[in-house]
Amino acid sequence: MKTIIPSDISAVQLQQVMQTAIAPRPIALASTLNKKGEINLSPFSFFNMFSTVPPIVIISPSRRVRDNTTKHTLENLQEVPELVIGNVNFDMVQQVSLASTEYEDGVNEFIKSGLTMKPADFVKPPLIAESPVNFECKVLEIKSLGEMGGAGNLVIAEIIKIHINEKYLDEAGNLDQKQLDLVARLGSNFYSRNNGNNLFEVPKPLVTKGIGYDQLPDVIKQSDIFTGNDLGMLANIEILPKGDFSGEKDVHLSAQQFLKNNEIEKAWGILKL
Repeated sequence: MKTIIPSDISAVQLQQVMQTAIAPRPIALASTLNKKGEINLSPFSFFNMFSTVPPIVIISPSRRVRDNTTKHTLENLQEVPELVIGNVNFDMVQQVSLASTEYEDGVNEFIKSGLTMKPADFVKPPLIAESPVNFECKVLEIKSLGEMGGAGNLVIAEIIKIHINEKYLDEAGNLDQKQLDLVARLGSNFYSRNNGNNLFEVPKPLVTKGIGYDQLPDVIKQSDIFTGNDLGMLANIEILPKGDFSGEKDVHLSAQQFLKNNEIEKAWGILKL
């Protein structure tokens, strides 16, 4: 196994390893402005939600690795501690990438990227009309993580209003994960796309506790057919069915097909002798 001590490699090399390994990362398209009222729009993949009550999100406009300069987003938030965060789907990803260009201070990336400004209700920065969901946020704290190039600046913000484009709601009025078609950041120039073609579901572990891998019959655990994922699903039942189980490869292959459709009980049914 290759091992790395972070201090033994350059910041550029470390960034490449971390951004490739810690992925996919959701993208925050951050709309901010400075005290002169000049608007900035920039994407950040150092972003996530960290609390529901209160509703807290964090973005991290890191100091640039190459020259240790700070980003306009950070400078704006230090002046006007408000922002809008829009999420990013496939239909707008190229425009979002364009918004990441390091234009001069005072340049409005909405105009450069062709994205549309829409007035927010409670904060000064504008909403991003193309984003499926917009979050109006107030900054609670900005925490610097260092002064070297690559050091993050945690912008801890509370969501005070959410705007959802109704075209992304299902019949029950909930956000439809497949319709959202969100994109996420990977390493280098790579992104991933999350739509109906590549989404899959993992059944939640039982509230009453699954039997666990250790309780699976040996003939199942030692199968040449079942993967670790298959065994994890088979172990997610409350009570092991009574009786003996088949070790035949054809039976295991048939059971595996049921597992691919999250049909755990049917898989166990076919495994029984």
